[in-house]
Amino acid sequence: MTVSIALFTQDLRLHDNPVLHAARTAADQVVPLFVLDPAVEAAGFAAPNRLAFLADCLADLDASLRRVGSRLIVRRGATAEQAAKVAAEAGAGTVHVAAGVSGYARRREAALRALFGERLHVHDASVTVVPPGRIAPAGRDHYAVFTPYHRAWQQAPHRTVLGAPRAIRTPEEIGSENLVISGPFSPSLPRGGESAARERWRRWDVAAYADVHDDLAADDTSRLSPYLHFGCLSATELTDRALRHGGPGAEAFVRQLAWRDFHHQVLAARPDAARRDYRARDDRWHHDEREAEAWRQGRTGYPIIDAGMRQLAEEGWMHNRARLLTASFLAKTLYLDWRIGAAHFLSLLVDGDVANNQLNWQWVAGTGTDTRPNRVLNPLRQADRYDPDGAYVRRWVPELAHLPGPSVHRPWLLAGDYPAPIVDPQDLTARFRHGRP
Repeated sequence: MTVSIALFTQDLRLHDNPVLHAARTAADQVVPLFVLDPAVEAAGFAAPNRLAFLADCLADLDASLRRVGSRLIVRRGATAEQAAKVAAEAGAGTVHVAAGVSGYARRREAALRALFGERLHVHDASVTVVPPGRIAPAGRDHYAVFTPYHRAWQQAPHRTVLGAPRAIRTPEEIGSENLVISGPFSPSLPRGGESAARERWRRWDVAAYADVHDDLAADDTSRLSPYLHFGCLSATELTDRALRHGGPGAEAFVRQLAWRDFHHQVLAARPDAARRDYRARDDRWHHDEREAEAWRQGRTGYPIIDAGMRQLAEEGWMHNRARLLTASFLAKTLYLDWRIGAAHFLSLLVDGDVANNQLNWQWVAGTGTDTRPNRVLNPLRQADRYDPDGAYVRRWVPELAHLPGPSVHRPWLLAGDYPAPIVDPQDLTARFRHGRP
């Protein structure tokens, strides 16, 4: 009787899972394993919101595995060491795991390789649609600009979508541990797991995406990013389904999946971009903890910015347009170091992903892959364009709910006790213009 280990990481699903498929093909029995690695907590990435979502994901994965005759084994400790212990207990001959791009994922793979050697099988195109490094411009190891990457990405072959297994045999004697989590959590976190993810996908209207994805009040984006981060949904399957659906909405959605792949291939080539400027521009960042804290608390005096930050605190998620606005306000208007904002986002976001979070922040800050590094998003103009009736602001800033229509975006023009703008509305870009040496 042969046994293999399917080591789950950012692929917490049964549908279209290359790791699980390969493990089932390689052996008579499979041990589905997830390891709670203290290294993740030590690095600061085990934020309470993500741990709560992870608990849902693991419970749902275990329930799904039990329906096909298996179960999820959870262990706590260094991933490679725990995988080796389980392999010894089960007599497993091979270990299968998805490829990752973060520094932690690379160290994990190296540790697994040191223990298992050729018995370790690393599967790409599990977390992303196109594996990092699969496409690259001549003479370089990655694309630094999205548009040419997107053209190449569209032409790159995608692997075949895999079905969910109907039956999995798992050794009965392998013990498992419980996941214990503690808060504080954001009050309105989404429910985690593959079941919730597939239900959300079924109910979401991708056809309308091109028209509504920037409409803050409509809140009609997919909200699938947390499920993609934890691998409850396969980016390959979503791309395949959207392309078969067709139309402008599906094309716009697939473009966002390509952006996700783009950031993963940048981080794979430049892992230090998680901490350092991808393109150093000799910024001399302004330092003002009072302003940084006003931004974190949603008390900047600019309701569109405050609404986004309060949504983040309440839901552990923020609308993509609001992410751009709040990030631009911190890095370009207040001219505070982008790492301050990136760290705060990672402390709360359920979809907090090193590649997407850090590189999107750098894109906004002008230190990343944006070909227009001096781009500044004026919060008032953006509010008028993407929340013209003020409904998004009134939803998240209830003390301004009595203000009608677009007047809610400029409360300083009316009587009231809302915080005064921390930057003069007449000079929103002055600090950025003069902040560089």
